[in-house]
Amino acid sequence: MISDILAEEGSRLAAELGPRARFVRHDVADERGWQEVMSAAADWGGCHGLVNNAGVLKVGGLLQTSSATFDMHMRVNQLGCFLGMKCAAPLMAASGGGSIVNVSSSAGLRASPAAIAYSATKWAVRGMTKAAAVELAASGIRVNSIHPGPIDTEMLSFQAPGERAARIAQVPLRRMGTAGEVASLVVFLVSDDSGYITGAEITVDGGVTL
Repeated sequence: MISDILAEEGSRLAAELGPRARFVRHDVADERGWQEVMSAAADWGGCHGLVNNAGVLKVGGLLQTSSATFDMHMRVNQLGCFLGMKCAAPLMAASGGGSIVNVSSSAGLRASPAAIAYSATKWAVRGMTKAAAVELAASGIRVNSIHPGPIDTEMLSFQAPGERAARIAQVPLRRMGTAGEVASLVVFLVSDDSGYITGAEITVDGGVTL
């Protein structure tokens, strides 16, 4: 099941994936929307995995960040993750347990002075993950966070060629990661192959946080 505010793109992706995929439009900061998604999942057979991947990034330091910008990051990156876990956990427990993967960032592991709002929310995701992992373990639910570094997606499209080159020069593997490389880690954590892993924070960052 795919959910997003981008209805056209989400519907197109579900169609490409075939009859085993379904798209439901919703805003991750809307609790009622999450409840509707979980109701649809229940009708479709239950919930065994959740990936909290919605995110926004607006570059800005402490003195350049408005309260409105900070609130936007909080609503999407942090509140959205909280509501996803809160609304999915009861259905997941009733479905026999499962796995939650929260997408944080390398910015949730180290200082990021040029992105204070983004950094704050990604650190929060890391903390919520650990708290939820302890709380939900008795229900057979594992909760882990992953921490991507620079990934070649539209989120970083604002970078000028020179900025991108400078960023890559800071990566030990000397390249940006791909969405597919992040997805492979997510698939592992959602699957039974990672059945004894919970509360972990795993990097997929080319060595940026070493």
